[in-house]
Amino acid sequence: MEKRIEAHIFVSFLAFCLHTALRNLARERAAGLTSEAILEKMSNIQMIDVHLPTTDGRHIVMSRYTQPEKDVSLLLAQLGLTLPEQPPPKVYASGQVGL
Repeated sequence: MEKRIEAHIFVSFLAFCLHTALRNLARERAAGLTSEAILEKMSNIQMIDVHLPTTDGRHIVMSRYTQPEKDVSLLLAQLGLTLPEQPPPKVYASGQVGL
């Protein structure tokens, strides 16, 4: 039970750090935006895993980020942020799951 309490405190601390960092970034570069508004806009960006079976029993897993809409792209540019590169595909032998 104590480990769960520590984990909750840690996650809360990380959320506070993200909120504070976004608030300070918005003050410097996008006055008038709140950290909540920034997170709401960024929530449209999703990550999906595409699983493709191969003919020899293996499967390819491609993790992909959705392309941001124009308003999100403008917000990213205004904040001076960039999205990471798309990760390379991973190939797994039959029976393995790459999650």
